[in-house]
Order: sequence, then structure tokens, then C-alpha cells
Amino acid sequence: MRIVDAHVHLWDVDAVPIPWFREDLGLPRQAATTDLGRELAASGVASAIAVQAADSVAEAHELVDVARRDPFVRRVVLQYSPRPGSAGGATAVAFDPAVVGVRAAVPQSSADLSDVEGLDALVAHLGSTGRTLELLIRPEQLPAAAALSRRHPGTAIVVCHLGLGTGPADTTWRAALAEAASAPGVAAKVSGLDLGARGAEESRMLLRTAFDLFGAERLMFGSDWPMSTRRSPYREVLDATRDALPPLTDAASRAFWSGTADRLSPASV
Repeated sequence: MRIVDAHVHLWDVDAVPIPWFREDLGLPRQAATTDLGRELAASGVASAIAVQAADSVAEAHELVDVARRDPFVRRVVLQYSPRPGSAGGATAVAFDPAVVGVRAAVPQSSADLSDVEGLDALVAHLGSTGRTLELLIRPEQLPAAAALSRRHPGTAIVVCHLGLGTGPADTTWRAALAEAASAPGVAAKVSGLDLGARGAEESRMLLRTAFDLFGAERLMFGSDWPMSTRRSPYREVLDATRDALPPLTDAASRAFWSGTADRLSPASV
């Protein structure tokens, strides 16, 4: 089964500083393509999509340069900064063919996302150029993803980490995820969930919920490497995801492991 990892990060904080990086986070100072390539090759993963970790223009250019030469990472998602007067790296190289989408990382914003400056204009622009909007949001903001999608039905919207991350998979989250999934233009990444630490029963319930709501055609695998290495090696993230999956047909397996990512984030847009 061909596998695309739809959510990895690359950085070198000594070359391009990342504002949120701290030594006590237990993360490597370098998350290099050589390290990622070894993990992907050893695990039988065909390729990966790199998501910008911060929002600087310098970092955006570095990622695009990687995508132009790396055999595994040929697609990147840039980050959008909603700060007044700043679009971060998203507008700097947004028309490069390697850029398949833009992520708005806005969990600190209001529940309805109304305070994310320029969001609707960004979504409209992405749809007009065949690119996706990714959202890093908290559970309370999931209904806003559906509302945004209904305002812009021509733009694919992808929710990172099921809008949950390492948080509790409670009834409040499930109801909010159901609202997000009710908009057909919203998809989601099974990424950043720390399934290995949740235990088998909770992990199966979590993924069963996601597949029941979205179906395999709107879900995709992501490791969240190297953020995930704080708890689990790459292969363990992959294995924990496999173990937690509900029974899937061959077509559904292909969609989840590679098809959805290839459809929503084609290699050249």
C-alpha cells in the first residue's frame, strides 16, 4: 500500500529561528530532510508533505527549496500569520508549484474565527489557484471550519490533527467534529494524536469516530514528525495508526494512506 505522510515538519533553528522553539520541549534543533528520509524509507513511506512550523518568509523559502530538490518532500504547506500587516511566509512564495496549501494556525483565536484577519480572502485565493486551506484549531472552532467551507465551497479545507491533537476525545469534541464533517468541503488529518499513549481502546474509538463522520475519502494519515518523537519513534506512530484503524476496503485504505492527500494536494497545482 502506497503511503503519503501528509504532515511532517522540517527545521534548523540555528539557521532559521522558530519563535516557539524551546530546549525544554525535547525536540531536535534540526529536523533535517536526511533524517526524515531515513525514517520514511525504513517504514515504506513513499513521500511526505512538509508543513511550515512557524511563519517567517525565510522559512517559507527554505521549505520551497527543499521541495525542489528532495526525493521525498516534493510538496509544502506554508503558514499564514493573521497579525495585522503581516502574512508571514504564505504570500512570499504562494505561487510556486511546490506550495499545495496554506495553514492558518489559529487555536488562540475566537471560536467563530471572526478575528482571524484576512481569512476569507485567503480561502478565496487558495480556491482560485487550486490550493487547500489547512486549519490548526481547537475543538470549539471546528464548527467554524464548516461555516467557512460553506462560504467557500470551491476551496478544500483540511483540519489538522482532527481538531483535537493530544486532547481528550470527549463528547464535546465528537459533536464539534460532526459539525465540521457536515460540510462536504472539509477533510481532516489523522495526525498529532499520540495514539500510542492513549491505549488501544481509546485509539480505536477515536479513529472509528473520524471514519464514521468523514469517510476515508476525506481523511489522510500524518505523522507530525518530529513533534511526535517526544513520545514515539516514527515507525511506532505508523504502527499505532494501523492498529487503531477500523476495517477498511482496499479502496478506502488507498484513500486514507495516499489518495486523499494526492487528490487535495496534487504534486503540481
